[in-house]
Amino acid sequence: MSEDTIHESKESRSRQGLATYFRRIARALGRGEPVPVDDEGTVTVDPAATGDLEVELEREDGAVHFEVEVEWPDEEAAVDEEAAASKATFELYPDSADQWRWRLVHDNGNIIADGGEGYSDKRDASSGIESVQRNAPGAHVVDVSRDEEAPEDGGSDATFELFRDNADEYRWRLRHDNDNVIADGGQGYASKQKAKQGLESVKSNAPGAAVEEEEA
Repeated sequence: MSEDTIHESKESRSRQGLATYFRRIARALGRGEPVPVDDEGTVTVDPAATGDLEVELEREDGAVHFEVEVEWPDEEAAVDEEAAASKATFELYPDSADQWRWRLVHDNGNIIADGGEGYSDKRDASSGIESVQRNAPGAHVVDVSRDEEAPEDGGSDATFELFRDNADEYRWRLRHDNDNVIADGGQGYASKQKAKQGLESVKSNAPGAAVEEEEA
């Protein structure tokens, strides 16, 4: 029996990080969409409607192994090793005050997120981008105008907050657990549903978006 390893990775993750990863898989399975294998979504598998599930828990060499394996017939599982990771690009650029900023621009030309502030050091702006890429996909969404709070379980180290501005329009911001706002939509929406659509675009496009840097 031949074996062809298409993708393999190993890294330490927090409980929240594990929950975020498995939640992305569960969401794709529930929607009938291709399942992302890596965080960037560059490798996906579009499986059959039914698969064989094997779960194993064992102790070996001083470690506990919790293994989950799902198997589908090869002819019923389409693998894409060059999946489109994102339909947006992070632009890292200097502003007129010689501070570094970033914005996430969709392929249709719309700016769907930005950092909301300038950084004196380009490395700090890059770290801001990395934080959004890491936290946006699994972040819970709460409506702070209704005093909603994020669930304690799952999620990421940040939360999408929906709120109404002084013009009675809906906006969103991505707030880190350290209370810093790491991204916002930069515009108001007439309805909460439209604001949710805007942040969902960031959720799906930020992780695999390429970063393009303009010269200072």
